[in-house]
Amino acid sequence: MTREQIEALQLEGLQETVRHCMHSEFYRKRFQEIGLEPGDIQCLDDLRKIPFTTKQDLRDTYPFGIASVPLEQCTRLHSSSGTTGNPTVILHTDKDIDEWANQVARNLWMVGLRPTDVFQNSSGYGMFTGGLGFQNGAEKMGMLTVPAAAGNSLRQIKFIKDFGTTAIHAVPSYLTRLKEVMDKEGVDPRKDTKLRIFAIGAEPHSEEQRKRIEEMFGVKAYNSFGMSEMCGPGVGFECKQQNGLHFWEDYYIVEIVDPETLEPVPDGEIGELVLTSIRREAMPLLRYRTRDLTRVLGRSCPCGRNHVRIDRMKGRSDDMMVLKGVNIFPIQIEKILMQFPELASNYLITLTTDDDNDNMTVEVELEELFTDDYQRLVALTKDIQRALKDEILLTPHVKLVPKGTLPQSEGKAVRVVDKRKVYQ
Repeated sequence: MTREQIEALQLEGLQETVRHCMHSEFYRKRFQEIGLEPGDIQCLDDLRKIPFTTKQDLRDTYPFGIASVPLEQCTRLHSSSGTTGNPTVILHTDKDIDEWANQVARNLWMVGLRPTDVFQNSSGYGMFTGGLGFQNGAEKMGMLTVPAAAGNSLRQIKFIKDFGTTAIHAVPSYLTRLKEVMDKEGVDPRKDTKLRIFAIGAEPHSEEQRKRIEEMFGVKAYNSFGMSEMCGPGVGFECKQQNGLHFWEDYYIVEIVDPETLEPVPDGEIGELVLTSIRREAMPLLRYRTRDLTRVLGRSCPCGRNHVRIDRMKGRSDDMMVLKGVNIFPIQIEKILMQFPELASNYLITLTTDDDNDNMTVEVELEELFTDDYQRLVALTKDIQRALKDEILLTPHVKLVPKGTLPQSEGKAVRVVDKRKVYQ
């Protein structure tokens, strides 16, 4: 499509979505508060008349307060992790799921996959959208799909070899682990498998990490972007040019704004990504602040597509961390630590990349010194690790240190040190 065709579809979709959102109690009240009528949206620039929607809005209206259709018309929900409050819940109708699958299928076709390929999905299924999102898209395209789910590398390798897997979806850090197991088992991915394409995403990664993955396996690895609030994976994907993520503008309107002033920034300048879904039934979101920092690279591409190209995410405008595809807030960790009377209030979260695997270390001060009681320290450390895993779904390294050991700050406490350098 030309830019003119894309923008015509966007205006049509925006006008219909705003009318549809009048069925949402949340948006109806919001429009009434500012005196906005659906007929006020006459051009794409009128999008700026609409207030932003935030993650906190989803939590405040938990679970179904933003829905634009009755619950009986919905056939699935997904949710992302909460902090100390409610998680964010996203509803889908049958049409939403079908459109979502179409977006994922479009991505996979764009990078050269065809119905003759065998697609292995090494992603978590369940509330996390990566599993079912890629599963439905691969099936929509007509590929033989292998819902391998996450982990169990020996089984993954057996499936790859036995089923003739040609494409895999996985988080980047897991692929590094998979190659380590292949090396241990004497499996050469270039000679012993048919692998040729990876879809990687769900966690931040550098261009260097992507290139290393491609060199290790002898495949092409394409960056994927998605978020449950929009649908899940399928929002944006690289083409064969690997020069930015194409965001499907017939499904979304993309804005990049200054996170402080909330005013638009010029193309090429880094700002906060704001998305408006314009083809969803159950729960369209208007001007949703993603908190992801990125920039527009262009609105055309040598591949022939004219959908906007967005740079890989450069960071966050809030304090959310993304580790191994899981969204984590420092307050989640603090909530758990404060449940242990043996611990003081000062803690530090450090994120590192070790042998291409992202890791989290939580250092926390002891309220009283009992380092001479080794068994007690070991038991307490394990209890904290278990409690943290239950909350954030990952097992961090935990270090207990004497009170006064960690750095103090006169202003806002520094709780997170990210040494991964994944946004370069």
